[in-house]
Amino acid sequence: MGIEQEQRNREWIEALENEDLGFLKRFLLVSGSLKDLAKAYGVSYPTVRLRLDRLIQKVKVSDEFHSQEIGPFERQLRLLLADGALDPETFRKLRDAHLEETKTHPPTES
Repeated sequence: MGIEQEQRNREWIEALENEDLGFLKRFLLVSGSLKDLAKAYGVSYPTVRLRLDRLIQKVKVSDEFHSQEIGPFERQLRLLLADGALDPETFRKLRDAHLEETKTHPPTES
């Protein structure tokens, strides 16, 4: 495995907050049992499932960013959406406004 591939295999971790990493560690320590994880956190199974789904989405967003399918602004929007900090409608409005702005006012090189 080349250095570039090794680095890419680790880049998705950079998109995760410490809280996400703690959740992931607990998930591994309970051998992936969502029932046991819910018990450890003292929350319901659907709550843990939602948290895991959001974590999965964050990893997917990170992979899309590093494969150059999306830019940094959209990556940040998608991470906020995955965290539940943005609703889908707000995400679309902000993304569309950004795309429109970059069409009419392309970024200048420094």
